Order: sequence, then structure tokens, then C-alpha cells
Amino acid sequence: MTDELAKERTIKLNKIEKMRSLGICPYPYRFERTHETIAVINDFERLATTKNNVRLAGRLVAKREHGKTVFGHIADGQGKIQIYLRQDFLGERFSLLDLLDIGDFIGVEGEVFKTKTGEITILVKSYEFLGKALRPMPEKWHGLKDVETRYRARYLDLIANPIVKQIFLTRTKIINLIRQFLNERGFVEVETPILQPIYGGAAAKPFQTFYNALDQNMFLRISDELYLKRLIIGGIEKVYEIGKDFRNEGLSPLHNPEFTQVEVYEAYADYNDMMRLVSELFKYIALNLFGTTTITYQGKSLDLGRPWRCLKFVDALKEKLGEDPLSHSLASLKKLGLKFGIETEGVVSMGKMLDKLFSKLVQDEIIEPTFVCDYPRITTPLAKTHRTNPELVERFEPVICGIELGNAFSEATDPVEQRKRFEEQIRLQEEYATLDEDFITALEYGMPPCGGLGLGIDRMVMLFTNTASIREVILFPSLRNPESPAQSV
Repeated sequence: MTDELAKERTIKLNKIEKMRSLGICPYPYRFERTHETIAVINDFERLATTKNNVRLAGRLVAKREHGKTVFGHIADGQGKIQIYLRQDFLGERFSLLDLLDIGDFIGVEGEVFKTKTGEITILVKSYEFLGKALRPMPEKWHGLKDVETRYRARYLDLIANPIVKQIFLTRTKIINLIRQFLNERGFVEVETPILQPIYGGAAAKPFQTFYNALDQNMFLRISDELYLKRLIIGGIEKVYEIGKDFRNEGLSPLHNPEFTQVEVYEAYADYNDMMRLVSELFKYIALNLFGTTTITYQGKSLDLGRPWRCLKFVDALKEKLGEDPLSHSLASLKKLGLKFGIETEGVVSMGKMLDKLFSKLVQDEIIEPTFVCDYPRITTPLAKTHRTNPELVERFEPVICGIELGNAFSEATDPVEQRKRFEEQIRLQEEYATLDEDFITALEYGMPPCGGLGLGIDRMVMLFTNTASIREVILFPSLRNPESPAQSV
């Protein structure tokens, strides 16, 4: 805390002591409101005609003194409204307004009217102190710009930057719309374990912990997939989960180690059905948020109501390379990667190298809503072998403006084949490959044809709020300890 801040805090602490000496509680228990700001504004004509008093509360965001009158604005969760305080109405309590500072919470009661400039205002007949702020508001309400401060002190960001608050309100709407969309189609929402004895369902480095009561190592889940598939086996034919997943990997504008995902599984469906589900979902969200299927993301106009393009993974990469990527060894693929400026150190699997090449050469150029489909079999152990090409699997990723938004398969249901695929991943030293014996056992009881889908909700929110960084759509993103060297994003 700077000397200036410390001095200001001391002044406010002295004001609190004065309030207490006068029998005023600076931190009362509650305040009975009759209205929020938006309700007063929307119902102004009736309220002004009836002359009924209204009771509002909020944070004081502006204060202007004019002799025996004070104008100010208070902000609540819905918006802000002007308040007008006069000595002839308030009597001795008018002088106590000296104890009120910008940033404090106040409750007011009075009539509504419009000023000469046409601004809806509360003529305050009485007021109450509701909460004293000891620190000044960020940059006198002109906005908080420092990115590091915004992320570490999100409460200040929300106070100072109204657009930030709107992003997170929209995020909540999107999650509610996803639930509504799936529920309307007969899907059942469930919860599966976050702490798992064997991580699985994706290729990612897990977070590890220790379960004292069970005396065993456990992992934070990297995916919900294998537990949700167990429910398909158990007879819940349409199932989904919205929840946190955790991957102990890097940070970037598109990656946060703790992220929110929705996973969806439907019996008797395949990846073509999942494509239809995705396109319908994105259209549904756009229509409910904006009343149109056309949105803008980072300056690009996108129509989510048009049919999505299908782009085959191998064919697209082959066109960029001028040769079949599946004809290469890992070593030769890494040489190709270096040629295109791709970092290959530490890449120990064909699947990872193919993914890096595709991301760099093809995915970054995809703008319109696109399904990248039919991946090499080596990349995806949990997907069904393609029905017309045994080198591929029936998998797709939805991609918009170069951003991968999810992953979907025709799910593997043959337990013998599934075991071979897991073992192949381990033999080829695929990073973080695992073999879940309990899941294989479950498969041996029989699983119907199944389509599966995972969508990254954080990235979906980025798209629908026209936001370039994942940290802007996560209230409390993962951050390096401030004492550690800064990590760029």
C-alpha cells in the first residue's frame, strides 16, 4: 500500500469511528429494498404519477456537492441511478453526508422525478449508511486497465469495467442455454467424479493428489468421458455433464489448466448426429442471445445458421504438405515441423506431431464454422474406426476463426478392439496413455452404438462475447504467483 493509500485509509477509519460515536452503524445487517434501479427506470411514469416512495440501495459511484444540495449516482446489480439530497429535506442528517465517500454503500428512500436535463432521479427523503469502503475505487471510475490487476482483483475489474460484468452475465446465459437445449431434447444431466483413480478420456497431463482416507494416489479428471460412457452402458441413453476439467499444462490465450466443459453422449447415434447437434446448439444460442444467427468475432462476420463446412483432416494436411502425412515416420514429421517453424522438442508421438502440423498449417486459416473430420486412427484411441477407411477414425472437431471448440466421435464400443487401441497407445509411447481395466470390463457387458461430444464452454463464451483471450471469460483465471517470473500470455 502506498503512502497516499495508507493516508486515505486512515481518514476513512477515522470517519468510521466518528459514525460509531454518533450511534451510526457503518456495517448494518440488512436494508429493505422495494426496487432495483432498472425497475425504477422502467416504471418511471407510474411511480412519478403516484408519488410513492421507493427504497433503493447500491454503491455510491459519484458525488457532487453544491452548497445545501448533493447530487450523486448509486449503482446496484442492474444499473445506476441519480440521487438528489437536500438539506431542507434531511435536516441534521445532511451534515453527515461528509462521512459518505465514493465507493461506500448507501440505502435511500424517496420520490422519483426527472431533472431539467431529463435524467431520472431519486429525491432522497432519508438514507442509511450500509457499508464503508476503506480503499478508493480504481482510477476514480474511469476504468481499470492494467491486465494483471484486472485478473488478480476481479472484483475491482467488475466494479470499474461494466463490459466485463456483461461478459460474465452472458457466460451464465450461455451455460443456461446449453442446459435448456439438451434438456429439451431428452438428455439427462448427471455428475461424475472429479477425483479419479485413473485419469482417462483424453491425452493430457493430469494434476495428482493423495486421498488420505483411501490411502491412494488420485487424479483430478482430465475428462468426464469414461464415466459418462459407463452410464450409457447402464441404460441412461442420453446423458450430459457440465463441469470442471483439469489439465496440468500450459497457459495461452486459448488454454487455462482449469476449464469448463460440457460432454454429451447419445446411444444409437454416431458422429454425424453429433455434427447436427453442434450446429443446432450454436444456432440456438445465437438466436436466444442476439435474435439472429449472424455474429461478429474479432472483426469477422459469421453466420451460425448456415450449414457448416466439412474438412477432412488428412486431405487438408496433405494439400499443405504436398504429400501424405501418414506415409511419414515420427522423425520425418518432426523435420517437416521444423521446416514450418513448429517447435518439436519433447514431441514423442505421431498423434501429437500430426496435431501440431495441422494446427499450424490448416486450422489457423479456418474462419467459417467448420467440422474438421476423419482423423488418423493413431490420434484417437476412443473413437470407432472409420467405416470406409481403417487408417482413420470417425472423429470431428468444430473450428471457428482458427479456434478448436470441441471434440466428438462415433464412440468405440468393441471391448477387444478398445483394449488393443489402449495397448497400442502405450506401446507407441503416446503421452499420458492409460489403460482403464474397469472401463474395459464395463464395455464387456455391452454398449450400444454411441455418439459422443465435448465442447469447451470457455471458448464458446469467447466466441459469443467477441473476446480474444480465455482469461477474459474466466472469473478467476490461473495466474503465476506474483513473486515468480512473469509468464507471457
